[in-house]
Formats: sequence, C-alpha cells, structure tokens
Amino acid sequence: MKVTAIIEKGADGKYAIISNEEIGDFCLGGFGDSVEEAKADLQSVIKEAQNEYVKEHGELSQSYKTITISYKYDLAAFFNFFDWINISKFAKAAGINESKMRQYKVGSAFAGERTKDKIQAAIKRMSAELASASL
Repeated sequence: MKVTAIIEKGADGKYAIISNEEIGDFCLGGFGDSVEEAKADLQSVIKEAQNEYVKEHGELSQSYKTITISYKYDLAAFFNFFDWINISKFAKAAGINESKMRQYKVGSAFAGERTKDKIQAAIKRMSAELASASL
C-alpha cells in the first residue's frame, strides 16, 4: 500500500501528518512537537490499525502488509526535519532573500508558487549533487 503523508506545522507550533489512505476503518495520521515525533506517531497508528484489522478480519490483507510512505512537507516542516540545512546558504543557492527564507522556515510567512518552485529546484539540485558525491 502506498501512502502519501502531508506534514504541516500548525498554528500551535506542533506538527501534523495527514493522509487520505486508511487501513480498515482507521485514518492514518500523526502528531508531535517535531516532524520526527509526528512520523513516529504515524508509525504507531499504522501498527495499531494493522493489529485492529487482524482482530476484525483474521489476517492482514496483502495490500496492508507492506506500507510505503511518501512524505510531502510544508516549508516549516521540511526545515524542521532537515535541520542541518543552513538557511542562509540554502536561500543564496535558491536565489531567495535570506530574511524571507527564515520566515518560511518558522512558518511566519508562506511562499508563493514561484518561490516554492525555486525551493524545489534547489532541493533537487542539491540532492543530485549529494547523490553523485563520494569519499
């Protein structure tokens, strides 16, 4: 089963993971003070849903045995999880104002589509550079 999980920072400063996929009657989601905590909560919810499904149906259906999660982040959640990224250097590499990038990081401002595209392009560029590097 493929699950798309959207991670967002809430107004309360906590992180939520939401998904449209379900296991039986269980909606899949997670919450936490950090992205890492929310991901761990999502894993717990998945285990609980699988266990409840087995109780109700006798065994886990094939589609619920292997769950692959694809995460989509809002900017605040992305920079919380990848906290080792230097925001100033990232902003420069993406061609975005450093002050504005800091606002995106903490969730006090929201990027428009063009800015999101610039950020996504910078992430892909950096990912390719990291993937091709060796020591």
